[in-house]
Amino acid sequence: MRVGVPKEIKNHEYRVGLVPSSVAELVHHGHEILVERGAGLGAGLPDREYETAGATIIGGPDEIFERAEMIVKVKEPLSEERRRLRPGQVLFTYLHLAPDLAQTEDLMKSGATCIAYETVTSPSGALPLLTPMSEVAGRLAPQVGAHCLEKAQGGRGVLLGGVPGVPGAEVVILGGGVSGTHAATIALGMGANVTVIDRSAEVLRRLAVQFGASIRTVFSTRDAIAHLAKEADLLIGAVLVPGAAAPKLISAEMVRSMKPGSVIVDIAIDQGGCSETSRPTTHSEPTYVVDDVVHYCVTNMPGAVARTSTFALNNVTLPFTLALADKGWRQALRDDPHLRDGLNVHDGKIVCKPVADAHQLPYTPVAETLA
Repeated sequence: MRVGVPKEIKNHEYRVGLVPSSVAELVHHGHEILVERGAGLGAGLPDREYETAGATIIGGPDEIFERAEMIVKVKEPLSEERRRLRPGQVLFTYLHLAPDLAQTEDLMKSGATCIAYETVTSPSGALPLLTPMSEVAGRLAPQVGAHCLEKAQGGRGVLLGGVPGVPGAEVVILGGGVSGTHAATIALGMGANVTVIDRSAEVLRRLAVQFGASIRTVFSTRDAIAHLAKEADLLIGAVLVPGAAAPKLISAEMVRSMKPGSVIVDIAIDQGGCSETSRPTTHSEPTYVVDDVVHYCVTNMPGAVARTSTFALNNVTLPFTLALADKGWRQALRDDPHLRDGLNVHDGKIVCKPVADAHQLPYTPVAETLA
């Protein structure tokens, strides 16, 4: 199969779909790899490493999209990239379609087969291709939150870890999943007072065992969130409903009740955000203020640490990329029900029910697509 790797064009997105070692593995399996010139530079991967691995370096994206049978990316295709997709072509990347009607409609019009990293599952029901980026975003959240709390950034002027005689910041984390757990790990390490809210008693027990008395766990209710939002110096939104839009757990009224200069870091912004006041931002302009509360809602947080993120992502995507290239997408999905869960759009039809429900569009079961 001819596999194309275009350079990412989203604002300050420095990750790349394949690293040279992944290219070498695909070439060993007999596939041809086309890599856009400079695609890996942001992650510290020069073109010569790709050439050594067996890739052909291509000057621009037009030829990549025109020649490749499968496109491997990191972030969702922007409008100019979506226009280059064609019927029969496979797109393998993060999509996050539930909050993005324009992208959904464009992918349907393209006729391409679109497989989303974030809805591929594992035998345990986990999301293996989302997990490493959730880990990165979770670990970044206290770091960027601490920066936003600085007075010069519009924050309260609070040091996350405090100093002897002065208490650390109050950090409230909505969601005790992968991102929330990693956010708690870093926030505790920085010396903050940490509370995690989740609606799963099993998750709260796991957190209590993992962190002991150093963390406070609270069962999630609307009243509990409203109460803790008032206490928070830093509120981290880390909720996830696989494939669907994030629930709006933080109302505009709750934001108005928060301390002036407090900070919301909404990790869930890729899926629409978990606050009514959240809207997507970029690394160029990462924050804005609503009712004296600083909002950080960057949709590609892991892009800030592109090298770490790229290698972490390739570690989990490569086996699936190989399966798609070796077998073709249809047979690969027939053979692997977990990869099958990643199929979102095919031949103009939505085959992921949460996406169809989010946009009130017709849903076609995957079984019909593979028949």
